[in-house]
Amino acid sequence: MRNRGTRTADETETETGTGTGRDETAVDATEADDVTDQGTGAETETERAVPGAGESPSGVGQGAAALVSAALGLVSLTGSWLGTVAAARETLVGQLEVAADAGVATQVKEMYGDAWNTSAVWGGLFALTALIIGVVVLARPAFGAPQRTVQAPWIKSVAWAGVTLGVIGLLLAVLKYTGVLLGLPATG
Repeated sequence: MRNRGTRTADETETETGTGTGRDETAVDATEADDVTDQGTGAETETERAVPGAGESPSGVGQGAAALVSAALGLVSLTGSWLGTVAAARETLVGQLEVAADAGVATQVKEMYGDAWNTSAVWGGLFALTALIIGVVVLARPAFGAPQRTVQAPWIKSVAWAGVTLGVIGLLLAVLKYTGVLLGLPATG
């Protein structure tokens, strides 16, 4: 049995005996294409409606979270714009609150000590955020779909980097805040 959409104009003219066979061929070919498209149209529309239907998850979200974790860990070590602005504000507040006749120890603590502690707090917040995000990325496969427990090696590596930088940043922030690391100079 032949597919009606593949007939040539000459075959149609021979069978019908008329010179209008070309129009019928065009109609027959169009109808055959419509029937073919209708048979597979439901699958095509479903695949178009849901991108990635039938594919396994790519881990893009986990990779992005791992990168965010590493970036926040790095920011906790190098300092952030937000921490710098908060420290500058504390310096200004300290200058406004200290009387001109206050002792040197009071002036140093009010003008620089509070700003130093504020900078340590912001660094610690960035480090803690990096640490939490990194741990969540590393723990995610344990709570995911059973068929998708494998995590790309680069995601694990970057998440471990974020966790490591977060731990180091948190440790440095605590040491900085308590005055063990680079404490205020003795004034007297």
